[in-house]
Amino acid sequence: MTYYNEKGFKRFFNAILFSIAGFKATWKHEEAFRQELVAFIVAVPLAFWLTNDNVERILLIASVVLVMIVELLNSAVEAVVDRVGTEFHELAGRAKDIGSAAVMLSIMLAIATWLLILVKI
Repeated sequence: MTYYNEKGFKRFFNAILFSIAGFKATWKHEEAFRQELVAFIVAVPLAFWLTNDNVERILLIASVVLVMIVELLNSAVEAVVDRVGTEFHELAGRAKDIGSAAVMLSIMLAIATWLLILVKI
């Protein structure tokens, strides 16, 4: 029986296992994700230390989590492109560049969020 035929709790449990496998694979193969995880580990206590407002805290933390989410999606795109073939193809390069641009935008948003909240511009 495949994962897709499962129902209820069994499907939910399998989805959790696949998600854990995804985190492990990303940790193993993607240095950028490891760096972003370190940033997250630093950012969470900093968010609690630097502000007393819960909305500001969640915005600070969420902005870093968003970077990690976008990195996971970018890594997935890169893995699929690499699976299709290693030879250069314009569309493959474009897909990887677009994923990289998405990561860059999420990092810029995180930086702007931290600056705006902490500097109170």
